[in-house]
Amino acid sequence: MQEMLYSLFAMFSALVGTFLVLKFTDWSRKNSILLIGFAAGVMLSIAFIHLIPEAVESNPNSLIYVFSGFLFMYAIQHFLFFHPCHDEHCHVHLGALSTFGLAMHSFFDGIIISIGFGVNSTIGLLTTLAIILHKMPDGITITGILLHSNMKTKKIISYSLLVALFTPIGTALGLIFFNYISQEIMGIFLAFTAGTFIYLSASDLIPETHKASNKKAGICLFFGVILVAFVGHLLH
Repeated sequence: MQEMLYSLFAMFSALVGTFLVLKFTDWSRKNSILLIGFAAGVMLSIAFIHLIPEAVESNPNSLIYVFSGFLFMYAIQHFLFFHPCHDEHCHVHLGALSTFGLAMHSFFDGIIISIGFGVNSTIGLLTTLAIILHKMPDGITITGILLHSNMKTKKIISYSLLVALFTPIGTALGLIFFNYISQEIMGIFLAFTAGTFIYLSASDLIPETHKASNKKAGICLFFGVILVAFVGHLLH
């Protein structure tokens, strides 16, 4: 099916982002805080520019689910990963939470691909193109965060591959259950994901940039925002 083919293209695009970061591993490790700033900008921009507007269009009550996603990530961090942030364990928790959030995002991307083609081929192609174009920043984002978490390269590849795999998994499940997914439910999914992104950016990633002596991290945050906004503008 064409939906699965395009979903695999999206997965490949994310892995290209991972490859680019790992290709320049030494630079990336020394400047991982720049990637953290970029990641924060990408996640905030995706949440506010893409996910929330689409969620509200699908479900007028979506904002409560944005808040729910935010509170859910707080609860996960507080009750499962809580640790005073004075040592390397905080970086490990940051990597785990970010992997979880981005995996959810990839999963919903996959579902969106299946739904787009379910409407018609034009909507499906436009939706898929948008997803493919932002998957590379996604790959850069998760790899940069995991590098900053001092994770070994093999684990980074495994985690990045896991996140990328959730896109075709979402597409496959979307094709199976397409007739059972209403617009309202899709709005809830999108809004909940937006809430997790806002929490991860505001609570974990942005504070890391404030701690850094390298002020370029702030510039990278704005670059991440502008990049996602620019790609979105090209596709409208």
